[in-house]
Amino acid sequence: MDPKTPFDIKDLQLPKDFRLPKFNPKIIIGVALAVLLLVFLLSSVFTVEPAEVGVILQLGKYTRTVNPGLNFRLPFGIEQVYKVPVERQLKLEFGFRTRASSTNSRYTSKGYQEESLMLTGDLNAAEVEWIAQYRIKDPYNFLFRVRHPEQTFRDINEAMMRKIVGDRSVDEVLTIGRQEVANTVAAKLQELCDQYEMGIKVVQVVL
Repeated sequence: MDPKTPFDIKDLQLPKDFRLPKFNPKIIIGVALAVLLLVFLLSSVFTVEPAEVGVILQLGKYTRTVNPGLNFRLPFGIEQVYKVPVERQLKLEFGFRTRASSTNSRYTSKGYQEESLMLTGDLNAAEVEWIAQYRIKDPYNFLFRVRHPEQTFRDINEAMMRKIVGDRSVDEVLTIGRQEVANTVAAKLQELCDQYEMGIKVVQVVL
């Protein structure tokens, strides 16, 4: 064929014994059912780790909380699972951040001075760094009672620490009153968490 001549489908010559392959409808249906079953299993089976519980929503509405292990949910997005680490002790750092956790842990306070600088009751400036350790005691309240619970908990930590430090002298904050300040902040934090139904249990505050 001349390369300049336009191609015409009629010019295509097939072998005389050429036949289109025949597909068995049963095979097609079987493959489709197998794929559907696989998708069903992948979207309905999930695992909850030992330190977690799974909070399940059905079409956006809370239905149940499941324990660690292999669990099932309605597939195709009908039920959604939120995993909450209820057995894990969590912490928030104020005035510094841990860069690497090991036997020789490394920390940095650069960029976090706004959290730690505060005014004491005798009008001195103090740099107070602390850790708030907590657990999630009620996964439903933690997820749905307060929007952005971790950020809210961080905000009330800062507000309460500034209030308590502002009622004491700089010597109390830095020396003899450190433990009393930490205990008072922890107690006040727990009161606010219970009042707001945040689902958080304050373990301790460490200056």
